[in-house]
Amino acid sequence: MKLINNQDTLLIDEVKNLINEKSKVYISCNFFTAFAVFELIEILKKSSQVNILLDLKTEGDFKFIHNDAEQKLNLGLDRKYKINQVIGLIEDKIQFRKGSTANQNILIIENEDSSTCFTLTPLNLDSVSLGILPSESPVLINSFEDTNNTYLTLFKSSWENSNQSLNDMVVEELEKGTSNFTGEAIYKYCIREIFNYSTVNERADEKLEKVGFKDSKIWSLLYNFQKDAVIGAIEKIEAYGGCIIADSVGLGKTFEALGVIKYYQLRNSRILVLAPKKLRENWTVYTLNDKRNILAEDRLNFNVLNHTDLSRVRGKSGDIDLETINWGNYDLVVIDESHNFRNNPTKKGMTRYKRLMQDVIKANIRTKVLMLSATPVNNKMNDLKNQIAFITEGDDAAFASQGINSITQVMRDSQRRFTNWFRDGDPDELDVNELMQHLDGTYFRILDMLTIARSRKHIDKYYDTTDIGKFPNRLAPITIYPEIDTKNQFKDIGQIYDEISTLTLASYTPLGYVMPHKREFYEEKYDMQTHTGSVFKQVDREQSLIYLMRVNLLKRLESSIHSFKLTVEKLIGLINSNLKQLEEHKNGDIDLDTNITDIDIDDTDLEDLLIGGKTKVLIQDIDGIRWKQDLKHDKSILTNLLASIKLIDVKRDAKLLKLKGLIKGKLENPLNGNNKKVIVFTAFADTANYMYNELSDWLKNEKGLNAALVTGSGQNKTNMKNCKNDLNSILTHFSPLSKKRKDIYPDATSEIDILFCTDCISEGQNLQDCDYLVNYDIHWNPVRIIQRFGRIDRIGSINEQIQLVNFFPSMELDSFIDLVAKVKGRMVMLDVSATGEDNVISRNSREMQDLDYRKRQLKQLQDQVLDLEDINGNISITDMTFNDFKIDLEKSSDAQIEALNEIPRASYAIVKSNLSNVKEGVIFCLKDNSNDISDKLKNNILYPHFLVYASLDGKDMVTASQTKIALDYFRKLCMGNDKILPDLVAEFEKETIATKKMEVYTKLLKASLKDIVGVQEEVGLDMLATRGAVNLLNKSIANNESLELVSYLIIK
Repeated sequence: MKLINNQDTLLIDEVKNLINEKSKVYISCNFFTAFAVFELIEILKKSSQVNILLDLKTEGDFKFIHNDAEQKLNLGLDRKYKINQVIGLIEDKIQFRKGSTANQNILIIENEDSSTCFTLTPLNLDSVSLGILPSESPVLINSFEDTNNTYLTLFKSSWENSNQSLNDMVVEELEKGTSNFTGEAIYKYCIREIFNYSTVNERADEKLEKVGFKDSKIWSLLYNFQKDAVIGAIEKIEAYGGCIIADSVGLGKTFEALGVIKYYQLRNSRILVLAPKKLRENWTVYTLNDKRNILAEDRLNFNVLNHTDLSRVRGKSGDIDLETINWGNYDLVVIDESHNFRNNPTKKGMTRYKRLMQDVIKANIRTKVLMLSATPVNNKMNDLKNQIAFITEGDDAAFASQGINSITQVMRDSQRRFTNWFRDGDPDELDVNELMQHLDGTYFRILDMLTIARSRKHIDKYYDTTDIGKFPNRLAPITIYPEIDTKNQFKDIGQIYDEISTLTLASYTPLGYVMPHKREFYEEKYDMQTHTGSVFKQVDREQSLIYLMRVNLLKRLESSIHSFKLTVEKLIGLINSNLKQLEEHKNGDIDLDTNITDIDIDDTDLEDLLIGGKTKVLIQDIDGIRWKQDLKHDKSILTNLLASIKLIDVKRDAKLLKLKGLIKGKLENPLNGNNKKVIVFTAFADTANYMYNELSDWLKNEKGLNAALVTGSGQNKTNMKNCKNDLNSILTHFSPLSKKRKDIYPDATSEIDILFCTDCISEGQNLQDCDYLVNYDIHWNPVRIIQRFGRIDRIGSINEQIQLVNFFPSMELDSFIDLVAKVKGRMVMLDVSATGEDNVISRNSREMQDLDYRKRQLKQLQDQVLDLEDINGNISITDMTFNDFKIDLEKSSDAQIEALNEIPRASYAIVKSNLSNVKEGVIFCLKDNSNDISDKLKNNILYPHFLVYASLDGKDMVTASQTKIALDYFRKLCMGNDKILPDLVAEFEKETIATKKMEVYTKLLKASLKDIVGVQEEVGLDMLATRGAVNLLNKSIANNESLELVSYLIIK
């Protein structure tokens, strides 16, 4: 007897030495693999007979093609050739039958003079048992001469007793490894593998069914894409403790959140909704026994508090007593417009952010978090960090098990890379795809784990919207450049700016006038130390406020001459009050021993001795002469300015008259049927009041239309009879279809057609009955403009087309923003010194670049209506998630998904390049089966998978760190490519002799493997220049047992 361990002696060598032309070979095993048999082809051809018994006890669809231990053999790319050779051998020489030799797996070689028997361990005829590949466990094969033919007789008996031939079945199974596949099939196969698409939705469905959620009213009202969001959000909340729903404007995030709330209510969870005050009623209505509550039968029960309530410790918010509320007793917190918490201020005391974190999230029971925001990332990658902290309870290492050791570090690195991209890129061609090439892969992983983000393009493309209705067609925006005065006698904005620039605004900067010997007391009371250790000086903050005031004056002038007048009047009134205080103080008592640090500035008895707003200054500490001079200087300028403003009455207000003409034209030529509805947005309540006061009577008396006014401050108004002035009543009568008015006011017949409003309704409202929206003034953040338009630009709209009208400043946009830039530039210089930063020039440059960036975005909006994700240079989470790829798979039919199960590992497809920047080459998809993920995510979000594109000429490569680009290539080359291309297949098979000659492609694969190993081990160009680095790299590839080939795409 001889012992074979496949180390000192190999089974394959022993077998080859025994087989000759007269040999008969008998094998009994669980299964065999093509790779193993291929290595025996030449010797088996010499034998006279080969019979193989298979017991088929081992499961696996592709066990005859390869097993797990043989994955690395697929890296030769010649499997198809080898399988075809094995099939040829089977047809010529091998017979298969079903059976076994009494659970004894053996290989017998019968020669004329003797029979040699080998006991197979492992029990299969594969590359490991033959000794071609090393084994993870010890291999002990006994080799002995079967002198009494005991084993030979046993085999022949079992063979004769089996009458079930397996040849056809075996060949059929092997042919799966030679099949040609379509580009779309290989793409979807990879997507399923990469994103582990298996039973996520199935598991969620089971949970929903279990608690009866699918019988709820809210579930019946959700659109199909909203149902997907609810299921996904529940999965993420259960897996990670929270989720951010970041669907684009107009896709119904509130209803999606109500779905999640209902699910957790069915699980007896206590729920809190935190919403901006202006959106409070959007939520509270669903908790009421009220005709307006279309979800009344669901009996939703949750508390609603305002964001601002986090700053209060007493009083009431609705019916909730803020002094006694148990903040820490909520199982789920829903935060509407969560981007309001993207900053964690370093102020002393308890901020809203700290209160939410400490008293709600961290206190008592473990709290799950759902956040809603169309813009969770604004223009800083770091915006997400503080929102994510609510999910992790501030634990920076919460996702260490996912390979993310420090969330803070990931965000900091991503911000640095974003800053470099923004600073170094061509301002006119900022490409988000280029940014994503450089971002840390862990940033994407965090987004993928915690966010759900779909754009309207996703919904249009991937969902059947037949029952819902489509998005309305956006007409090209109308851009108006109105003058201020119909007589053109008022100064232009540039001249007004020059006058504003000379204002000292001394009323707002009393600290700047404190006498030198008193300054230390004010520094002690008001200056703050920042987290960096530098000192934030209040006097510098006041100086910055001057520039903000000047910007505000410019913006109010751009809004309306009326708002500008009110501000000028207010400034004059404040100056008169200050001068009066100075005069009265001159004749009063002075206590020179009193210091600001010794008194209670909130003491009402001291009001006459103090000046200033939040920052109080004792009048006796002021340099009265200098302050009085500056106050009188400002008064003189403002009084002259006010005199010229007052000449512009309603009849001379060119901008208001232009708006009136627009409304009149719309009424005479409606866009959709007889739809007369118009929304007019403004940034200022004063302007909204002015428009309503001046136009509502004209609309009522001459046009027979009802108008309404909605602002976040002051009193709402309407001239519609029997309509209350609360927000919900006004909006319900303005948009009766979207607000389901017939269920609330079944007898109502009149409607509100013209709505003047501020940004208090720019978010969270569905007003899609309207088809015409006017921006009476331009918000500096283009995101706000898009959010405003999102009130009418919504899926399921009754309108075929909708119109956006933008009023821009009468002067060129460039010139107007340049005026703002001058003001801002001076403010930044002060800000930097106030916060102790050193790099003044760099900071100033960034601020100016940001203004330039906004200018380009606003110019885009002059010519076209855009989605958030389409604005040049804007960051949208939808750019950074993998929804497109996942949805490609989710929307596949059951038959298509089932067909993916018929694709073996390491299969390929051949496609024709339809992309100008993709030359002939290959996209390889590989997987690392090791368990160590600690740092590998940093350069590859898809880890443990890798996608690499290499061009055939070796000049172009999309590396493993540029995953998103490779995925985009893969998708664009394959989706819709659902037919095998016989001409390309024939060309490829002729070129490679049916994959026998694959050297050209294995060379590309080797380059890809080098890139992957470089990514994993951070072997960069610097290291390659060191001694031995190349050898190390080659050794890493050769010894990397964990890398396997998932599939590849050949591009012609």
